[in-house]
Amino acid sequence: MIPTSNLAHLLLQAARRFPDRPAIVWRERVWTWADFRGRVQAAAGALLAEGVQPGDRVLLHARNANTVLETMFASWMIGAVWVPTNFRLSPPEVAYLAQSSGAAVHIFDPAFPEHAAAAKAANPACRLEISLTGDWEAMCDHPDPIHIPVDVDRDHPAWFFYTSGTTGRPKAGVLTHGQMEYVVCNHLCDLMPGTTEDDASLVVAPLSHGAGIHALPQIARGAPTILLSGERLDCEEAWALVEQYRVTNMFTVPTILTMLTKHDAVDRYDHSSLRYVIYAGAPMYRADQVHALTKLGKVLVQYFGLGEVTGNITVLPPHLHSLVDSETKVGSCGIPRTGMQIAILNDAGEPLPPGATGEICVRGPGVFAGYHDNPEANAKAFAHGWFHTGDLGHLDEEGFLFITGRASDMYISGGSNVYPREIEEALLLHPSIREACVVGVPHEKWGETGVGVLVLEDGASVTDADLLAHLDGRLAKYKWPTRFVFWNELPKSGYGKVTKRDVKRLLQEAG
Repeated sequence: MIPTSNLAHLLLQAARRFPDRPAIVWRERVWTWADFRGRVQAAAGALLAEGVQPGDRVLLHARNANTVLETMFASWMIGAVWVPTNFRLSPPEVAYLAQSSGAAVHIFDPAFPEHAAAAKAANPACRLEISLTGDWEAMCDHPDPIHIPVDVDRDHPAWFFYTSGTTGRPKAGVLTHGQMEYVVCNHLCDLMPGTTEDDASLVVAPLSHGAGIHALPQIARGAPTILLSGERLDCEEAWALVEQYRVTNMFTVPTILTMLTKHDAVDRYDHSSLRYVIYAGAPMYRADQVHALTKLGKVLVQYFGLGEVTGNITVLPPHLHSLVDSETKVGSCGIPRTGMQIAILNDAGEPLPPGATGEICVRGPGVFAGYHDNPEANAKAFAHGWFHTGDLGHLDEEGFLFITGRASDMYISGGSNVYPREIEEALLLHPSIREACVVGVPHEKWGETGVGVLVLEDGASVTDADLLAHLDGRLAKYKWPTRFVFWNELPKSGYGKVTKRDVKRLLQEAG
């Protein structure tokens, strides 16, 4: 056992130093650090009183609110594992996460009763169901709070970060207390150096994933977190909040950053307080990058990373962004993060020289502990002593990384990974569809979008509206193809497998 600080101490330290300063701002409410700490300690006491133990998984399905961060820290206070889901998922998708994680506790936003019922039915391990309004509010008034976090070691699980593989089935990446302590330090070192209690961060993405990771360095430094009032991006409100709270940093994906900087509100509000506008999750078109630089100045920070490495692979800091192509590494996602090592490996696990394309692999303290209950995936992911990202690329002579493709068929739409097989399997449940192939193609707004290429049963007919209605409730909307085409047959290899390279080529030839 290697003793490690419990992540909950980040909140306790901030509350000790800045009890009366704002910690979370949402709608018309402001919670001070003392408020935040008190609610978390009381809720932790309530969870313990209900029999929740260290190592128990706590599933959360909720829209952004102060309570999301409260459930995170209350879980950590007692050594439980936080298991957040993307609130945009469908009931069957959430049910699978509940079952696969073996969550002992289900906490649901009351806006999602069908999700809660599906999760309960799928997960016999659940012992406690909590509504995020009435139940949680009562727990935050529990008379026997927990004041000191339980002891944890470096490899004690803190967060199940769900990420999908090439099969489309989500896998729980185990993020540990020791790993996450490094991640917090590294974010402060490489992404937002000099962050203090005088900074402020705006949240424009779900706290269940990258935005939640981004919130931890703010808490570590006592900087307030500002939440949008609703679950959808409101560019007008976002820029108004930047001006009102003198926001200094935010985490985005390229599509959100482009929407924000192309909205006319960017010119009507004062955003001179911004120091770091961080974007990740997908490549950004050079034209959009130049536009954002023109509007915001040299405040852009790009990073490349997966959930399994908690974003900690590369960084392209502000001084390496430029409006002039000759002054920047156009197309690069940056240099290795402090403490992390990158290698480009061939299929035999051998390192390739600069300029050669291979699989991007990484190792260092930012790498997760492995996938929960999935030894086969772990063996593949950690082959040859490196974590395999599944992305293809090369390093130049100076160590800048360039991503040139993906080893899987996955594509990124609006900053979210989309896995075609999952969509294909859902489409094939429709009685009119004999074969289905989904591929990602370039899209001006979303970066990439899906096209469903379908072969119908003899004599069958189906409309786009029919297909979307079929997917409704089975898949989150961001996974839905934006277009369907119908062919008499799909191109196949000699082994009978659909060749997606040929599908893409034929789509391109057809315009």
